[in-house]
Amino acid sequence: MLAKRIIPCLDVDDGRVKKGVNFVNLTDVGDPTEIAAEYQKQGADELVFLDITATNEHRKTMADIVESVSSQVFMPLTIGGGVHDVTDIQRLLKAGADKVAINSAAVSDPELITKGAEKFGNQCIVVAIDVKKTAGKYLVHTHGGKNATDIDAIEWAKEVVKRGAGELLITSMDKDGTKDGFDIELYQAINEVVNVPIIASGGAGKVEDFTEVFEEADVDGALAASVFHFGELSIDDVKQAVRKAGVVVR
Repeated sequence: MLAKRIIPCLDVDDGRVKKGVNFVNLTDVGDPTEIAAEYQKQGADELVFLDITATNEHRKTMADIVESVSSQVFMPLTIGGGVHDVTDIQRLLKAGADKVAINSAAVSDPELITKGAEKFGNQCIVVAIDVKKTAGKYLVHTHGGKNATDIDAIEWAKEVVKRGAGELLITSMDKDGTKDGFDIELYQAINEVVNVPIIASGGAGKVEDFTEVFEEADVDGALAASVFHFGELSIDDVKQAVRKAGVVVR
């Protein structure tokens, strides 16, 4: 069994780390480079950096911040936001990303997944899927959660993996920032239909939530922001708890 990963996330807006609830009401958390360096010290397995307003503001992810963050950390970096074509993927990989997350652009141009995977390898291409439950169905949302689609999230997960995605970052918009646990049902459903690593995002509030999503949904990584940013939990707190429960972590 592969060791599970504990992954903090930096949602960046206008050069600052922000955090909200259900993708709205963003609160300033701090400087991304300083926060990344702290997570390096804490022993995070990976770091996800998402420029959450790049797509809506029709601009590229800020490469200078990516370069600054990558100079401070030695763990794998997944960078996303404002990715529109293969050139953008290449630019982020050059700036220090190990993997590039594609969300809205993957929906508007699914062929970008295939092109990226063919040029840089499946392991570099992460498809991020923002999911909200509507009338009993898990539906995909784009543009930082602002645009609803009628795309079934489970079917979309299958499609992007067929097209070359090497990993999925699945965020439950309903759970985002609520701290009341991961959407276990969502991750179980997606895990049944794909054979690539899944990172669960949205809802972490206590150490037991991490153990539950690993044990019940068998995801490969659990991502959190609020509980780590505001010092409610440390990476070590989580790792000790899940190890105690018998889950293998890095």
